[in-house]
Amino acid sequence: MSETNFSVQGYNLVKLLKRLEDATARLEDVTIYQEGYVQSKFGGKEQKDSSKTPEAVSETPAETPAAVASEVASAPEPAKVEEAPKAVTEFEQFIATNVDPLVELSKEIDPAVEKAVKYLAEAFRAQLTFIKAAVQSKKPDMSSPEFSKAIAPINESVSAIVELKDENRKNKYFVHLNAISEGSPLFSWIAVPTPVSTITDFKDAAQFWTNRILKEFRESEPKSVEWVQAFLKMFDNLKAYVKEFHNQGPAWNDASGEDFGTVYEKVLNGGDSKTAAPAAAPAGAAGGPPPPPPPPPASVYEVKDSSSAGGSSTGGIGAVFEELNQGENITKSLKKVDKSQQTHKNPELRASGTVSTKSAPPPKPKKPSTLKTKKPPRKELIGNKWFIENYEDQAEPLVIEARIDESVFIGKCVNTLVQIKGKVNAVTINECEKSSLVLDASISGIEIIKCFRFGIQVEQSLPQITIDQCDSGSIYLSKDSLQAQIFTSSSTGININTPTGPDGDFVEVPLPEQMVHSFVEGKLQTKIYEHAG
Repeated sequence: MSETNFSVQGYNLVKLLKRLEDATARLEDVTIYQEGYVQSKFGGKEQKDSSKTPEAVSETPAETPAAVASEVASAPEPAKVEEAPKAVTEFEQFIATNVDPLVELSKEIDPAVEKAVKYLAEAFRAQLTFIKAAVQSKKPDMSSPEFSKAIAPINESVSAIVELKDENRKNKYFVHLNAISEGSPLFSWIAVPTPVSTITDFKDAAQFWTNRILKEFRESEPKSVEWVQAFLKMFDNLKAYVKEFHNQGPAWNDASGEDFGTVYEKVLNGGDSKTAAPAAAPAGAAGGPPPPPPPPPASVYEVKDSSSAGGSSTGGIGAVFEELNQGENITKSLKKVDKSQQTHKNPELRASGTVSTKSAPPPKPKKPSTLKTKKPPRKELIGNKWFIENYEDQAEPLVIEARIDESVFIGKCVNTLVQIKGKVNAVTINECEKSSLVLDASISGIEIIKCFRFGIQVEQSLPQITIDQCDSGSIYLSKDSLQAQIFTSSSTGININTPTGPDGDFVEVPLPEQMVHSFVEGKLQTKIYEHAG
């Protein structure tokens, strides 16, 4: 028992010595701090007020150690600044290494190119603000006003790029502006579920124009070649960044994030993404919080909120999921097809060969709605070329009195009828939907590109018609234009109507869509595939 008691007492003694050492160390720290504190406090007063005598200083009561310790305990700790997320720092690095050098390089080419790239840089910095808010907030509704406000600055920069391009059509470096304009919708990667492929698509669109830059300026201006390399490298590095941090869209913090609108306001007003919020001002302090920023301009990203429309149905992606969740009710709106209308049971329907517009395949996917920019309609003559663009749902036909040396370009019109009177040099119709053209005559012919559900009537003559990537169209030829050659590429549902029937009635002839390719004696032969009844 004596040995046990001795061991316990020895343990208690060692523990007591350890506590004494700790207490001594703390007292030494307090003493050192007290000496420095008293010296700094009273020494500063002596320097500021040299009229005081040493006796006056000595009369000032010294603060006790307890008071010093209390003041130290009550002193506020400095705000802790956490390190910004890597997704934010990497995007800042991307802008510094890819976008800023492109701005400097553009200065050596042309002022208009420099201005367009500066708009591009502004959009990237607006997207940086968006990312700072996204990484610390929950995913918002894409149709919400908060989300629309966040993408409004990006939208303004993209619209400015397009307008700048349209204002400089006669500029020597118009191809550079086209490349920037075609690639600028890449910012929509924040609003689609497949951001990497979206960036790739718009790089391909821009590369069509960068290839022309290389063709036109390779020998004369090496700086343009360097500019193209830097411009395309920007797309590749952005894809690498998005693939690493935002592979399926912005990296939202759904687990512990705050409301997106609240966080975005903080970031927009100067608060960084991971810094502690400043302490609130006392009640008696002068001034108050800064006023809210002015409302953003209307967004051309066309994020529609169906709640403002009549009815109780929801819009956007919510409507899609609402329909998918109907279960068995989703097929209630489908109509039963009678056996007499089924082509696999009635070969005579296939043998007729007429292409029905009622069963036409759906149109090809269009760009996301967040990319569409609303531009005002225009009808103007620039030089010897007419431009008719951006008209929608025109009640009256647009009539042009054209001359033989003028050409006509009709682009991005919806549900519009255009009538061209007189003989013109050439006519181009691009990306129009449910639109029609009535033409007297053309020297070179008509070129139809990416049009859907269109109609064309030729009153006199023309040498050829070129149809590229079109769907569901009808062309009416006159007797004088029956000799015209028709070239088609990647087009479906095209019918040609000729006045070869009784009493001059129009006869509809569908253009073949399926071909058979075979090698005969080492040479490729192509024939039209015919359905046997």
